[in-house]
Amino acid sequence: MNSRRKFLQGGILTSVAALSPLASQAKTSTKNTLSTKSIAGSGQITILQTTDVHCQLHAHDELFWENNELTFRKAGGYPHMATALKKLKEKNPENTITLDTGDMFQGSMLSVKTTGQAFVPLLNAMDYDLYLPGNWEVVYYKKNMQKLMGGLLAPKICANMYHDLGDGKKGELIFQPYQIMHRLGVKIGFLGYTDPLVPLRQSPLYSKGIVYTKPEDNLKEYVTLLREQEQCDFVIILSHLGLSQQIALGNHPDCQGVDYIFGADTHERVRKPIQAEYTKIVEPGAFGSFIGKLDIQVKDGKVLGSTYELVEVDPIKYPADAEIKTLVQDLEKPYKEEINKVLGYSTVPLYRNFVVENTIDTMIVDALKWKVNADVVLSNGFRFCPPRVPGKDGKVAITEGYLYDMLPVDSTIRTAKASGQQILDWLEKEMQNVFAQDASKRFGGWLIRFKGMQVEFKAFERVGHRVQMVTIAGAELDKNRLYTLCACERDGDPEDMLCRMKGVKEATNTAYTLHSMMKEYLVKFSPVTPILRHDAKILDGPQDLLSQVTGVDYSFR
Repeated sequence: MNSRRKFLQGGILTSVAALSPLASQAKTSTKNTLSTKSIAGSGQITILQTTDVHCQLHAHDELFWENNELTFRKAGGYPHMATALKKLKEKNPENTITLDTGDMFQGSMLSVKTTGQAFVPLLNAMDYDLYLPGNWEVVYYKKNMQKLMGGLLAPKICANMYHDLGDGKKGELIFQPYQIMHRLGVKIGFLGYTDPLVPLRQSPLYSKGIVYTKPEDNLKEYVTLLREQEQCDFVIILSHLGLSQQIALGNHPDCQGVDYIFGADTHERVRKPIQAEYTKIVEPGAFGSFIGKLDIQVKDGKVLGSTYELVEVDPIKYPADAEIKTLVQDLEKPYKEEINKVLGYSTVPLYRNFVVENTIDTMIVDALKWKVNADVVLSNGFRFCPPRVPGKDGKVAITEGYLYDMLPVDSTIRTAKASGQQILDWLEKEMQNVFAQDASKRFGGWLIRFKGMQVEFKAFERVGHRVQMVTIAGAELDKNRLYTLCACERDGDPEDMLCRMKGVKEATNTAYTLHSMMKEYLVKFSPVTPILRHDAKILDGPQDLLSQVTGVDYSFR
């Protein structure tokens, strides 16, 4: 906190309050003008990025794909992240900038119990220099998002979130659109964009009062402003769009003049920058397991080049920072007993990293089918929640805290009826969201999970022709028959919608929530063994697909 206070008093940032690309409101403070950081020099500028930590406080099991098989080892945790950031900064203390690019207030029991407030002092103590809101920052609704983001001491940027004046009419930007920083005489412009699909991907009530726009709506204007008016030497987009969308953006002509896109949202681990037509794209994983590190080489105030690496936050290499560890213990103390309460066990590792099928969601749909026994039960294709592997006793402890990691929103369970034709059309739409050939049309999540239904599909077939076969209860899908479905309710959805399927009939909320259902299931059946059944079977690709991204030099590992 002392370093943050010193940072604010030192005036080493150029403040920006431009709410329109046409407005000339970017001003450099007198202190910054006199700062040595704006004097031309030689050396290296280091930019460190964390993202999608999802409120994971401690070192945790992490999944890696090595030698064509699953490997698990410990990684992450805020106290270890703090040590890693400090050690990386020590190599270049005057010219290092640290960023977090979103999903910092959702994903754990502590975040839910405190409506995200516990993470404000923690994030401030981490000494970040700049933030971008992620798609889940709105989980506690607009007013709380503004309060949480407003409690952070460093600037926040986002050029595509506006106040809703009513009926979707766009008002002023909620956050400043960009920030300019000086190091070694190099002027760096940071421009922010978050996911404009938030009202569709999540409960529409979360983002009520906010109008989102596509980056392309004002990208060219802002890049022109930063390059020509502000005369920035280096421009970086901070983006919480997902890797597919970020690659599509990097191939868009309006991205000309952008040096890097620092991406987020899809938890991808980009170890080598992906070269798009107009810029390079990186994304540093999730859960605090990695830090993205960009080094910009400078000579006499001129940028010569850059190098990038993904730094693994190994808790042995980076022991817990004492100050952050104490803060985490204090924040967690009122809830620690409840967080660590064991609800049941699994005999197999629990994870959510694969595009098509995962053990966490297999366990969830097993529990749903047992509790409700609809024809087909559904679980959304979420990505949050780090893995968990068996301990010395050979069992994975499923604690109350881990239940919140898996299902941070304790939604009501809902049933409805839909025809076979509706289910088929919906499956095609869901697969288009995941596997669209046009990367800009990919929705961001993994494939929907289900039980009671078997689907064979071709991920890389043209739109509308991916589903090859569907069976329910062992019989071929009858397009004219009504089937009973079960999934979670999303606040704000129309009455005739279930899991993004429109026009369902007899939609009814049950007396159960996801959490109450899971607790009952674990009491009755623990230890559980949620082995993969291949209910969704991909015919033109590997079943163990770890990324939606194709056609570029990238693989998840």
